[in-house]
Amino acid sequence: MIRTEIAPGLTVAGQPNGEDIAGLAAAGYALLINNRPDGEEAGQPGSEAERESAEAAGLAYRHLPVTGATITRAEIENFRDAVAGASGPVLAHCRSGTRSLTLWVLGEVLAGRMRRADVLPFGAARGFDLTGAVGWLNAHAPETDDRPGASA
Repeated sequence: MIRTEIAPGLTVAGQPNGEDIAGLAAAGYALLINNRPDGEEAGQPGSEAERESAEAAGLAYRHLPVTGATITRAEIENFRDAVAGASGPVLAHCRSGTRSLTLWVLGEVLAGRMRRADVLPFGAARGFDLTGAVGWLNAHAPETDDRPGASA
């Protein structure tokens, strides 16, 4: 599992296996967020198996499933609240890490902490294509300003 630190206290990754999850607490993580819907792909462990692995490793666990095409503001807020309420560093995952990163980036833009124009370069610098995040902003948050510190 390749981990990519996004911000202090938040890392995104692709699908972890049981061994990966078992090592997360020792690596300093406090919360595992699973952004994958159950049954998305054959061979995927599923939320209950992940919850059991996370709890056995001493991690808190949240299942916040989203699909890129249907992300809502409520899901963005739930993700932001889960990260903010964690007792320590968070690892959020989906199939590749892109959806987890998208949730964070959308929250940052909606809160006025990131400029819309910085979304694509931010993703590219970390190896992610955030074209979908920009498309979401264009469709669902046209009111967001492109100035740093501007609020939605």
